[in-house]
Amino acid sequence: MGKIAFIFPGQGSQYVGMGRELAAAYPEAAQIFAQAEAVLGSEFVKIIMQGPDEDLKQTSVTQPAILTVSVACLSILLARDIRPDFVAGHSLGEYSAHVAAGTFSFADALKVVQERGRLMQEAVRSGGTMAAILGLDRALIEAACRKADAHGIVQVANYNCPGQVVISGQIAAVEAAMLLCKEAGAKRVLPLAVSGPFHSVLMRPAGEKLGAVLETVPYAAPAIPLVANINGDYVKTREGVAATLIQQVSSAVRWEECIEQIHADGATVFVEVGPGKVLTGLGKKIISTAEFMHTADDSALEKSLAYLKESR
Repeated sequence: MGKIAFIFPGQGSQYVGMGRELAAAYPEAAQIFAQAEAVLGSEFVKIIMQGPDEDLKQTSVTQPAILTVSVACLSILLARDIRPDFVAGHSLGEYSAHVAAGTFSFADALKVVQERGRLMQEAVRSGGTMAAILGLDRALIEAACRKADAHGIVQVANYNCPGQVVISGQIAAVEAAMLLCKEAGAKRVLPLAVSGPFHSVLMRPAGEKLGAVLETVPYAAPAIPLVANINGDYVKTREGVAATLIQQVSSAVRWEECIEQIHADGATVFVEVGPGKVLTGLGKKIISTAEFMHTADDSALEKSLAYLKESR
C-alpha cells in the first residue's frame, strides 16, 4: 500500500446524531465527547447527539461539532495504530487536520473553532450568498465572476473537483455570475442554502479578528505534512499556521490542488475522517486511480479499518 492521507470534512457534513454510535461502540471516541463536554458544556454535546437541527446549524455550534466528531473518528484510527502520512481538511476541516498533525490540542482547537464560527456569523450580517457551478471550465467561471463584479463582489469560493466550483459574494453579483455561467454552457447552476458569502472578501473582518483569537492559544508547526486550502501547499512553520488560517476565511478553498499535491507526493489511500462522505465523492473525481474511504458511521468505519489493517 502507498502512503495514507487523512482528509477532514467541513461545514455541511453535519447531521443530528453524528458520532453517537461511534461514542457508544468505542471508548476512545466517548473520551473525545467527554473532553468536548468539559470545554463547551453538556448542552453542546446534547445538540450533536439529539438536536434540534436548527441549533446544530448555527455556525458557532456546527463548526466545533464537526471538529468533535472528526477527532472522535481520528482517535479510533490512532488507537489501532493507523496513522497518516499526510493530512488536509476542507475549510473548517483544516482545523481537524491541524489537531491530527499536533498543531493544536483538541481542547484549544475547540475554543478557536467556536469563536471562528461566531465571527463568521457576525460577518454575514451584511448579507450575501453562494452558488455551485457544475460542468463548466474554471477559467470561464472566473471570467464570469470578473464580469459580474459590476454588480458587486463575487468570486470563486471553492475549487472542489473537476466540474464543481462554488462562487460566493453579494446577492446581485452572484446572481449575475450565475446567469453568465449558464450562458457560457454550465450544465447546472445551483443557489446554495447558506447563511452567508463564505470564502469571499466579505469575510475578511472575521479573518482579521480570528488572528487575535489564535494568539490566545498555544500551537506549533504541524508534525505531519499538512496542505493548506489557500494554495494547496505545505504549512511548514508556526507563523505559516496563523497566516494560512487567517487568510483561509476570505480565500478560495483549493481542494482539488490539495488532493493533487498529496497524491503527487505518494498518497494512494485517502481516508475521510469525520461525518459524511462529501470528500470521498469529490476525491474520486479528482484522482480516479486512488482509493477513497470514509468513517461516517460504524459500518463504514469497520470496512475502512479492515482494509487499512489488511493493506499494511
